[in-house]
Amino acid sequence: MESTRQQKIERLIQKDLSDILLRYARAMRGTLISVSEVRISTDLSIAHVYLSVFPQDKVANTIAQVHTAKIRGEMGHLQRHQLRIIPELHFHLDETIDKMARIDELLKQ
Repeated sequence: MESTRQQKIERLIQKDLSDILLRYARAMRGTLISVSEVRISTDLSIAHVYLSVFPQDKVANTIAQVHTAKIRGEMGHLQRHQLRIIPELHFHLDETIDKMARIDELLKQ
């Protein structure tokens, strides 16, 4: 069960990361990145960020660029008055859309 504080921080991180990644996506031209979910640990030190990337053929390249980017520093600048410690970011590929398409395909058969 998540606390109210965790939920607020998750929403804050999701909003700020969406803004930051929008700027990165513009630089990559033709790539759409969205933050589908953020889960933060109970001690607020690690945030697991789930990203959806379109088109699918640019997933590996996009995730690699996101990992090397200075996103945590930018988040620190944006959240300096709201959070004392900026959590460590772990990026994961959100595969729910692929799973939904697969289930839909199986149901049609």
